[in-house]
Amino acid sequence: MSNLSRRLLPSTSALAAFESVARLGSFSNAADELSLTQGAISRQISGLEEQLGITLFDRSSRGVALTEPGRSYAKAIGAALSQIRAASLQAMTKRHGDTLNLAMLPTFGTRWLLPRIPRFVAAHPEITLNFATRIGIFDFERDGLDVAIHIGQPNWPGADCTFLMDEMVAPVCSPAFLKDNPLNAPADLLRLPLLHMASRPGGWAHFFESLGVEGVPAQGMRFEQFSSVGQACSAGLGVALMPLFLIEAELKNGDLVQALPQQVRSPSSYYVVAPITRMEFRPIALFRAWLIEEVGRWRDEPYYA
Repeated sequence: MSNLSRRLLPSTSALAAFESVARLGSFSNAADELSLTQGAISRQISGLEEQLGITLFDRSSRGVALTEPGRSYAKAIGAALSQIRAASLQAMTKRHGDTLNLAMLPTFGTRWLLPRIPRFVAAHPEITLNFATRIGIFDFERDGLDVAIHIGQPNWPGADCTFLMDEMVAPVCSPAFLKDNPLNAPADLLRLPLLHMASRPGGWAHFFESLGVEGVPAQGMRFEQFSSVGQACSAGLGVALMPLFLIEAELKNGDLVQALPQQVRSPSSYYVVAPITRMEFRPIALFRAWLIEEVGRWRDEPYYA
């Protein structure tokens, strides 16, 4: 290997140290994450800067910050390291037979999918499942994933989108909040604090429009996580627009109540998505068929709406 070739291939230890510092913004935090000393991290970064002939970080008494070349390098290296990790995991798990790398939506995964997964494992013990959390469209090949559960529209480039289910949403709140703020009609919601999901910025507008209610939804607290919205509702901070099938437990135990009887079909639906080029891959085909069957079983349950 030529000197230039060696210079263009830094050690994975140096790259891992650089990626960790760039992501965490701290040498000490990177040291904790990688189980190294802060001095070892510093030496790795200094060696990498010397090898590349550029300054990756501006160092000051207030901490470290990426330089412009450092930001560009971090973006490229982060994607490359992610791909290497995914390829390594796939190579390791392939020793045990068929493997399915599944991307799931966080709340749908924990509340609907994972409780049903034991039935898939019992039916197909030869398939090893690996789970990752993803929101939105991503690159299957780059992320080393085989199949995804997606909410939105069936417009994933290069992928087959199979419909699973629609989603009904309704306004919910705590029993105490509803007692203090009785509601007679959907328009009454316009005067109350409304809780918003960052991933569904037009949710309330769609709800009111679907019911023919004129008015602008109130600006209110916004949350990144579904679980945070539910906790805020339970704490009496306002009314949230929630998918009913994902809060069955809270509705049954009384932590939340449906504020009005009106329900609206969400503009987005759930799909199982896989690359068109891999539709014949046995674990994908089996999982897709099983998932469709599970949705049918769920629709037959007495509380399905």
